[in-house]
Amino acid sequence: MTASLSSREFSLFQKYIEDQCGISIGDEKAYLIESRLTKLLIESKLNSFEELYKMLYDRKDPKLSEKVIDAITTNETLWFRDKTPWIILEKELMAEYISMIRNTGKRIKIWSAAASSGQEAYSTVISIDQYLKKHRVKDVGLKDFEIVGTDISAPVLEIAKMGRYDPISIMRGLDPKLKEEYFINEGRVWTVKDEIKKHVKFRKFNLQNSFHSLGKFDMIFCRYVMIYFSQDFKKEMTKKLANALQKKGVLFIGNSEIFPAYKEYFEAKHVDKGIYYQVKE
Repeated sequence: MTASLSSREFSLFQKYIEDQCGISIGDEKAYLIESRLTKLLIESKLNSFEELYKMLYDRKDPKLSEKVIDAITTNETLWFRDKTPWIILEKELMAEYISMIRNTGKRIKIWSAAASSGQEAYSTVISIDQYLKKHRVKDVGLKDFEIVGTDISAPVLEIAKMGRYDPISIMRGLDPKLKEEYFINEGRVWTVKDEIKKHVKFRKFNLQNSFHSLGKFDMIFCRYVMIYFSQDFKKEMTKKLANALQKKGVLFIGNSEIFPAYKEYFEAKHVDKGIYYQVKE
């Protein structure tokens, strides 16, 4: 018999999830907590969601907490999602980055702030490699770019680190020509080639934590993440993202996201029909 989520239990988990990772779940989405935590309830051989909640607090088991957060986070992603950031990277930013590398010798640092199973980070490496080949750039290579992917979910990060994707995942947004060029077919699994994989470092990271340990970046992808956060946390995140960027650093958010608080820290830049945000000096 499957337990039902009471209003009180929903309130407990609603607060717990926001405290743990900043995700704000509206009252109309009680079904989301119930549907996604039912399996965990059964696995733990518990009779109610309140028992699960008490276990989280009494045992303070990080693995159990991780399972709860992993069940709630959506981990929705695909290759070159919306395409806009990579079009802007090619048309507007790559020439400048290559010039910076040549003049300073420093690497360009890029952060995929909600990397999920790695498609966004790997799409970026592929896009950079495609640009370098297309423009016959010989003195600058992928080694001059440092790409970091972070996520709160350990299971999806393991997929990202392995770079192994099933037939459905590999098809979502990926041009067949790029699939043949950058992936190895291993039966029913497609694996990112080592020459691409080695240029991305993945690590577990909670966006509620200080960004200081990550260093400064030239570009940050924080796409379809803040839509899940409370208004207060969105404001805090906007400031933290601005502080994590180098001078003239660039931020990408999702195409359909509303970003009302950006004007204090960012300037909106338009390229064709696309938009990115450059940190104010």
